[in-house]
This record gives sequence, structure tokens and C-alpha cells, in this order.
Amino acid sequence: MLSNLRQLFRYRALIQTLVVRELKARYRGSVLGYFWSFVNPLLLLLVFSFVFTYIMPRGEDVAVEPYAVFMFCGLLPWTWFSSSLMDAANALIINGNLIKKVMFPAEILPVVSVVSNMIHFLFGLPILLAFLFYYAIPLEPSGLLWFPLVLLVQFILTLGLAMVLSALTVHFRDIKDLLANLLTLWMFASPIIYPMAFVPPAVKPLMDLNPFAHLAISYQEIFFYRGPFGHWKWLLALAFAGTLLFLLGYWLFDRLRDSFAEEV
Repeated sequence: MLSNLRQLFRYRALIQTLVVRELKARYRGSVLGYFWSFVNPLLLLLVFSFVFTYIMPRGEDVAVEPYAVFMFCGLLPWTWFSSSLMDAANALIINGNLIKKVMFPAEILPVVSVVSNMIHFLFGLPILLAFLFYYAIPLEPSGLLWFPLVLLVQFILTLGLAMVLSALTVHFRDIKDLLANLLTLWMFASPIIYPMAFVPPAVKPLMDLNPFAHLAISYQEIFFYRGPFGHWKWLLALAFAGTLLFLLGYWLFDRLRDSFAEEV
């Protein structure tokens, strides 16, 4: 496993090629093309703002203003997280023709899913920054210094889960349908549309076990809340847990590698 893991870095050129292919395929035939990478986050922000401001006005209940910006701080990374897992679950099945080639490294397919969706997340950041500027929300330099680490932690955690899902879905196709429902539940169980302070004390210990809760809070502290970055201990613990999950996910992927060609 360790030898295969070391070779993963050597495939960076192939990963880059497949990521570019994935980005081109996503917008092939569209009029706006890559401009959708900016339009989609903007539309997502406007839709959720309308729903939770006028149809289900939760903004005043949770006492965060402007509520749309608060929500987008968690919603944007969640879109990266959930889309990566959904794409990774189908990655080996969709690319069965590549899997059947003896020399093709199958483990780069979930990596491509995570990286391509991370690029869309980065494209959405200017939309968030524009709304921060519009509402005159200052960015704390000390908080921005933590942003690369938060990004790295989410990448490692997401990649670990992507490895597990891509390997297991080849053998258990029901995972794709279960995952869609699980992600919906996971989203509402994370402090994205409500702040952590809104969680009842009896539920908070369970929320602390939710890895994405700590990612959402980290992004909120960087971009929305004014003050020092106070969630760093949880973030470092999540970095350790995410690394273990990635190693476990790669080990599972490596164990099932020989069965992929037969199953797809």
C-alpha cells in the first residue's frame, strides 16, 4: 500500500489532465461555459437567501446578520464536499473502460472528483468575497492565515471518504442512492443554515462528532465572525482524524483494487 501511495504523487500530470477533461466535459455545449462556475454559486446563494429570508424566515431566529452571507460561508464548502462524494461514488463505474486497462491507476479517479469540485469551490469564493465587501464585513488577517489549513483539512477528509465510497460502490451499487439521502440529512445536521449556538446543549456532544460541523464553523470564523480564530483545536484534531481516514480509505481501496475490473 505504501508503495502505491508514494506513486500517487507521480501521477499528478495525469490527474491534471483528467481534471481539465472533467471541467471541459461539465460545461461542454453550454453557452456560458466556465462562467457557470461563478453563476452557479451566485444562484445558489440567491435561492437559499430567498427561501430562508422570505419563505422560511429563520434569519432573525438565529440572530445572524446578514443571514445570507452567514449561510453561504457553510453552504459553499458543503457543495464541494457533497458533490465530491457523489462524483467519487460513481467514478469507478463511469470510467470502467479505464479501470480495465492494466496499467491505469484507479485511485486517481476519486482524486479527480475531489480536485475538480475543489476548483469549483475556489471559483465560488469571489462571489462570497463580493458579498462580504457589499455588506462591509471586514476580514481578519489572523483568520485568513488559517484558510489554507482549513482547505487542506477538508481536502484530506473528503479524499478519504471518496476513496471508501468509490471502492465500496463498485460492489454495492445501492450506496449511490443511500448516499444522496445521507448527505441531505448530514447537511441539516451541520451548522450551515443555523449557527452552532442554536444547537441545544443535549445535542451538542453529537454535533461535536460531526466532522463537517467543525469545517463549517472554521469557514464561518474566517469569513463571517469578527475576532480571532478560536476553533483551531478542533481543526487540528480533525486534521489528525482526516489523515487516519485517508490512510484507511486508501488501504481499503488497495485491498479491493484487483476486483474492480470484474465488477465494472
